[in-house]
Amino acid sequence: MSAAVLVVTWYGWSYLRQIDRQIATTDVIPSSVDEQGAARKPLDGAIDILLVGVDSRTDAQGNPLSEDMLRLLNGGKADGPLNTDTMILVHIPQDGTRAVGISFPRDSYVEIADGFGKHKLNSALLRQKTETSEKLRAEGVTDEARIDKESTLAGRKTLIRTIENLTGGAVTIDRYAEVNLASFYEVTQAVGGVEVCLKEPTQDEESGANFQAGVQTISGAQALSFVRQRHGLPGEDLGRIVRQQAFISALARKVLSTGTLTDLGKLDALVSAITKSVVLSDRWNITEFAEQMQGLVSDRIQFRTIPVGDAYDTWGEDGNVVPVDPDAVRAFVKGLAVDTPRTTSTSTAPTASGPANSAVTVQVYNSSGIGGIAGQVLDLLTGKGFTRGTAETGEFRPSTVVSYAPGERAAADNVISVLGGNATAQEDDTVQRGQVKVYVGADYALPATTDRPDPAAGTGVAAPTTTTPPITADGVVCVY
Repeated sequence: MSAAVLVVTWYGWSYLRQIDRQIATTDVIPSSVDEQGAARKPLDGAIDILLVGVDSRTDAQGNPLSEDMLRLLNGGKADGPLNTDTMILVHIPQDGTRAVGISFPRDSYVEIADGFGKHKLNSALLRQKTETSEKLRAEGVTDEARIDKESTLAGRKTLIRTIENLTGGAVTIDRYAEVNLASFYEVTQAVGGVEVCLKEPTQDEESGANFQAGVQTISGAQALSFVRQRHGLPGEDLGRIVRQQAFISALARKVLSTGTLTDLGKLDALVSAITKSVVLSDRWNITEFAEQMQGLVSDRIQFRTIPVGDAYDTWGEDGNVVPVDPDAVRAFVKGLAVDTPRTTSTSTAPTASGPANSAVTVQVYNSSGIGGIAGQVLDLLTGKGFTRGTAETGEFRPSTVVSYAPGERAAADNVISVLGGNATAQEDDTVQRGQVKVYVGADYALPATTDRPDPAAGTGVAAPTTTTPPITADGVVCVY
């Protein structure tokens, strides 16, 4: 038995080393390299990955997809990388036991880095790629392969800087991963399909979507249609983001919970798919990364969307755009990226370090600018056994704070656990014993397990500076 375990373990790590050797790479994050050329670990030990989905009809090596593959994918003309239609910032703390993916809507109206002005976020890569291509040709460069490689590299760097600028320095991107139509198709085939759930049947000729309501397993072209559809969804692109988050969370759950990485057949297909059509930043050691992620389980993966204004209610140079408040985005991302230990106890029984929830009265202050959220938070806490106080309006705060009386930190920790962990505990000698005050900041959204109405049930469009509830990888999430 020991010999068998060693063989399987060696086989798995040999596959990871194969990815390290064969994966297509791009040198977009030179700051991650020390003077000797080795990968430099982030100062805080955390990892921030920019995951980008490009509307590309080429593989990772730049070769056009075959006509048969394009027909299968409903992919259209093989014309290379275009706009970046999916952008997700994945934050993983140093201990690797949780992860949060933060989606950036493609039509967000933001300041593009490197002097391009204010445009839709998804145009950042293409704008720099186009300008760099023209510059190289003007300098007399005639090698189209070189022009494509250098201009694409420049475009990726501009996109990274744009995202970092939008977060106001809340994070520094350490890794970059890029997937295209073909990679999405092949990865879903390799894992044997992904389980999703739809609230209603849906059809869309443009994406090829044709799904029934309910739980179903999809892969390949079906999976691509599922994540590409936006017409007919509440909020269009915002509705598509919810689809993408639900799908990626289901994919993560499938890989982590069903032994995909110990099934040699699936592992072989997965490695083949990744090496053919995924691009990673240089010096990303997959073997080391996998070791760090060993403690990650599906219920510790969460997906969120940055706060935005009324979608398509604003016009810019690029047509209909989604307005974004950089200050709200910075506060939101900073709140999610703070790596504080989380407690897990939501019991009404006394803990080893604190009283029963029923012995604690909670006062909730709406400091978020989002109407009605104080009452919803108060209902959530009393539903977990806390004694009901009042719900009131407070002064605006960018992040959520839980204040507690001196010596009663345990009560605050229990409240923070119920709130989903995204809050800061703060001792306050003005708070009475047996009481906790919750100041709900702009970064807060109710946990997905509450009875808060699904944002897609109405218009699917967030009001200014509001955020949608998180989607987790713990169970199948039904979406529109």
